[in-house]
Amino acid sequence: MQYLALLYSAEEARPTPASSNFQETLQAYATANRTFQESGVWAGAEPLQPVATAKCLRIRNGERLVTDGPFAETKERLGGFYLLNCKDLDHAIELAKMIPAVEYGTIELRPILEIPDTGSLRDGQRP
Repeated sequence: MQYLALLYSAEEARPTPASSNFQETLQAYATANRTFQESGVWAGAEPLQPVATAKCLRIRNGERLVTDGPFAETKERLGGFYLLNCKDLDHAIELAKMIPAVEYGTIELRPILEIPDTGSLRDGQRP
């Protein structure tokens, strides 16, 4: 089963290049990445640009609305994700404990909804 590990934290809580533990945090991410890849659970991962670069799109009553930033008013913002192939939720929790953001933010684990015959959806085609 695939799980999406969404990494949330307050942007000011994340280590920056100027912080004393920045290199240590980068090394911890590299260790987690290598462990996930070597164990075969890695399906993908990416960090995200700061929320100031985000745009939200909505269409209401036929009108396109584009706004700056995230929709939710919260201190913790989505900063990246891992997509992991896990045998079950307990396995996903064990793996998520290795992701450094757990020390300064929140990791939300969401199982991927498996829909039969969606190969065409993943290829960008309508059914």
